[in-house]
Amino acid sequence: MLKGARVVLPTGTIGAGQVIVEDTRITATAHPHAHVIDVTNHYLVPGFVDIHNHGGGGASFTSGTVDEVLTGIHTHRLHGTTTLVASTVTGDMDFLAQRAGLLSELAEQGDIAGIHFEGPFISPCRKGAHSEELLRDPDPAEVRMLIDAARGHAKMVTLATELPGGIDSVRLLAEHGVIAAVGHTDASYEQTVEAIDAGATVATHLFNAMPALGHRAPGPIAALLEDERVTVELINDGTHLHPAALELAFRHAGAARVAFITDAMDAAGFGDGRYMLGPLEVEVADGVARLVEGGSIAGSTLTLDRAFKRAVTVDGLSVADAVAALSANPARLLGMDDRIGSLEPGKDADLVLLDSAFDVKGVMRKGAWVVDPQLG
Repeated sequence: MLKGARVVLPTGTIGAGQVIVEDTRITATAHPHAHVIDVTNHYLVPGFVDIHNHGGGGASFTSGTVDEVLTGIHTHRLHGTTTLVASTVTGDMDFLAQRAGLLSELAEQGDIAGIHFEGPFISPCRKGAHSEELLRDPDPAEVRMLIDAARGHAKMVTLATELPGGIDSVRLLAEHGVIAAVGHTDASYEQTVEAIDAGATVATHLFNAMPALGHRAPGPIAALLEDERVTVELINDGTHLHPAALELAFRHAGAARVAFITDAMDAAGFGDGRYMLGPLEVEVADGVARLVEGGSIAGSTLTLDRAFKRAVTVDGLSVADAVAALSANPARLLGMDDRIGSLEPGKDADLVLLDSAFDVKGVMRKGAWVVDPQLG
């Protein structure tokens, strides 16, 4: 029994609440001999859910061995991310199919929640940190090949839906229960509306790698923000977005349609230096990752605990809205909100203990401490 914390629930925050854990689940009643931990003056929030993450701890989900991928997963767990979707970057189709096979084994073991393919079906005009020579139009047959290679664990595919085959690929993904995400796109407003009507439901890192919002050509940003069917990803690291852009997204989309992501690469939780992101070399300096050639931002070094702290201490979000963006909304998007995303009886005992400054002081995943409570 974790007792005395400010517990953030879907219905509101309880000032001196308790969370009871039995085995791997949250339960409503405590065993008479339950071990009681006093966590007064702390917050208890649901474990964070990251739907867009390329690696961490020096390890890449695109190219690392199984052990290296597990290192990256564990690195993010130390920062409160108890559920993670592993994202790949652009590669040739055979390589991506091979990676899908490896990552699907980890999904079957419960180490990751699934696979997100970011590329190769993206626009050369908005490629960001993706290798241009490996980009291709979104052929539905090739999209289906990746879905099949993931053995039921493909969760999301990012597409430039304006490219030839884009709309048909969105429809294919929707038919197979895979999230179609609009991103790395040069689409117009009208083309984006068409993609949403075809079944696209996510904006991949809104504002980044897409045309800016214009008063005569509003582009994809306006279409993605205005449609209630779309969840918008935001990278809240202070580098990818100006605070006013983040506020615009929250005001227009509402707290129920925002998912904070890391878009992390190998350096997250590891440090500055030189890394590879797919076939491209990245220099990380002062925590900011940029391509060595060209200087484009290359993912982030963000962890979700930092995104949470920034949200409430810099951006002025309520704790409840931050919890929605970090836990409840992405859990719902993945179709896993019956198990994760909130602190309710019957759900997995995934939780994060934060002090009054919103620093992590404990992480539990499925009833086991990943980070033992630090209450001194």
